[in-house]
Amino acid sequence: MIKRFVKNFNDSVGVAQNSSFAKNLWVFVPVFLILVLLTVLIYNHYADFTWSNFVAGFNQEFLVFFAIGVFAQLVDGTLGMGYGATSTSFLLAYGVPPAVSSTGVHVAEMFTTGASAVSHHKFGNINKKLVKHLLIPGVLGSITGAYLLSDVIDGDVIKPFIAVYMMILAVVIIKKALVKNIVKKKTKRLDLLASFGGFMDSVGGGGWGPIVTSTLLGRGRDPRYTIGSVNAAEFAVSFASGVTFMIFGGISGWQVIIGLILGGVIAAPLAAFLVNKIQRKPMMIAVGILIIILSLRTLSKLI
Repeated sequence: MIKRFVKNFNDSVGVAQNSSFAKNLWVFVPVFLILVLLTVLIYNHYADFTWSNFVAGFNQEFLVFFAIGVFAQLVDGTLGMGYGATSTSFLLAYGVPPAVSSTGVHVAEMFTTGASAVSHHKFGNINKKLVKHLLIPGVLGSITGAYLLSDVIDGDVIKPFIAVYMMILAVVIIKKALVKNIVKKKTKRLDLLASFGGFMDSVGGGGWGPIVTSTLLGRGRDPRYTIGSVNAAEFAVSFASGVTFMIFGGISGWQVIIGLILGGVIAAPLAAFLVNKIQRKPMMIAVGILIIILSLRTLSKLI
């Protein structure tokens, strides 16, 4: 009996340790990858991280990018969509080139989505099974899109198409907000949904949330766990596309990147806290209208 008690005790301790280890992985992995990324960036671009360059870069433009980062992360963290669409629309309207804009958004998202994933885990907003279904297909789609944009597609040529694509995403967001009665349905082919969302997110500078989150919410899934899970999976998607951009296209526009990172990381915990505190539909409509206005401004400047 004593041996059986000891065995049962050891088994229960082992299960608890494994459970604790698995639970901590959701925090440890994003934090570890972010630290590794930051170390690599500083090592490869140390000249850009000098105090004099930092002070010189801290000007009005930096504050604009910082404000965009805060606003975009609040939108994304509370609605489960809109970081890329919001930040890309603002950056294009401000005059930032498409390649710099998309690279800046995705490199910044490597940090902001990591902070968002940790924050949503802390507040218990993650469905781990859903994250696992979205992870690999989303990563493969994002890598393909990032490679095409950085090494194949001309950014100046695609700029008007990105603006039109952003307006389409805005219409999707508004349409989902206006749906009154959502009938719960089983979501089929999550792999195709995640692949398409990851691909369009990389090519267009946004789309993971409006495509994946809006589809899942339209199928009647619980908003809290859907938003938290899609945000958690977005960390891997953004990390993959950001690394692809860095390998094939290099990095430019440090003011954009650092401004978006600082603004997004600061706003991520607040957004995760507010996910159940705000009225989603008015917020979605307002964000959709804002994106349409910014995209029209970008098109008018091109014309």
